[in-house]
Amino acid sequence: MNPIALQIGQITIYWYGILIVASVLVGAAVSIVQASKRAQDPEHVWNALLLCLILGIVGARIYHVFSISQGGAIIGGSLGTIVYARLAKLPILTWLDISSYGFLIAQVIGRWGNYINQELYGPPTKLPWGISIDYGHRIIPFHNLQIYPLETRFHPVFLYESLWCLLGFILLWWLSARWRDRLLAGDVFWLTLIWYGVGRFALEYLRPDAWMWGPIAAAQVFCALFCLGSVVALVLQRRAHTDALTQTHTDKRVDERTDEPASMTESQDIP
Repeated sequence: MNPIALQIGQITIYWYGILIVASVLVGAAVSIVQASKRAQDPEHVWNALLLCLILGIVGARIYHVFSISQGGAIIGGSLGTIVYARLAKLPILTWLDISSYGFLIAQVIGRWGNYINQELYGPPTKLPWGISIDYGHRIIPFHNLQIYPLETRFHPVFLYESLWCLLGFILLWWLSARWRDRLLAGDVFWLTLIWYGVGRFALEYLRPDAWMWGPIAAAQVFCALFCLGSVVALVLQRRAHTDALTQTHTDKRVDERTDEPASMTESQDIP
């Protein structure tokens, strides 16, 4: 597929750029819907967007050396959300939840830019959804046409990640609608990190270009840390909430017992 969507004179517009812009706009639109559901001002989505994009790109570039650019985008984008929320005096965890939906749907769309650029593919496969890769876009050792002729098809890893993020988006959207009263601020964010981390960890096994640390890919190490840290944060947050409810219930019972003798005394004084 031709990566160029439109060319006017010296101006060239690429499909990859179009998909990235589309993913950002759709992600922002989804975040606006979630902000409204949480009684937050949707205008903050547009105000925070630029900062999140800048830090997301910086994070992606830094982590690109570890072959986990999207992980860097999550960190950078989350940092942008935190910074903006603090400056605007907004509930940080609530806004991290809101941005999580936007991130997932943006991944669903943006990953198709990898298809157009013929990148993010895995080893050869005979599955019917395998994709062809031109010789100029093949990585070692798949550039050897004697072993891997042009008819060879490869695992569309970009597609797997796109579908994984789509499934996560649907599940979290359903979860927030079904058990909205049971979810705490931050739950969706931690669950997003766990979901994405598990998916990326598994997909790294299909990436022949992954930077390896011994028998494991560097990206898998970071994904494992993502998941572990998110699980710990989720458990601690839930435990703190339960303890707070227990303490409130205990204090209420103590107050009721304290008020009871006084009420009895008052009733005895009545002639």
